[in-house]
Amino acid sequence: MKMITLVTSAVFAGLLSFAVNADDRPEADAELIQEFVEYCTEIAEDDGTGDLSLPEFLLICVNQELESEGYKPVKKLPE
Repeated sequence: MKMITLVTSAVFAGLLSFAVNADDRPEADAELIQEFVEYCTEIAEDDGTGDLSLPEFLLICVNQELESEGYKPVKKLPE
């Protein structure tokens, strides 16, 4: 039983370590983020933002685009 607990703990620690270091994606430059903001603004104008405010919609949309291109998401958009 101690062996199972030890192995389980080791596996969990390894997975936790991987999760902490897993986001080694690059950060996007300001120009790319601005392109995505413009793209997402066009989507909002054409399709609306649903129940979200425009800033909320843009942040979600930009982060989806960044993640699809392999970049880290941003916490806020440039002003």
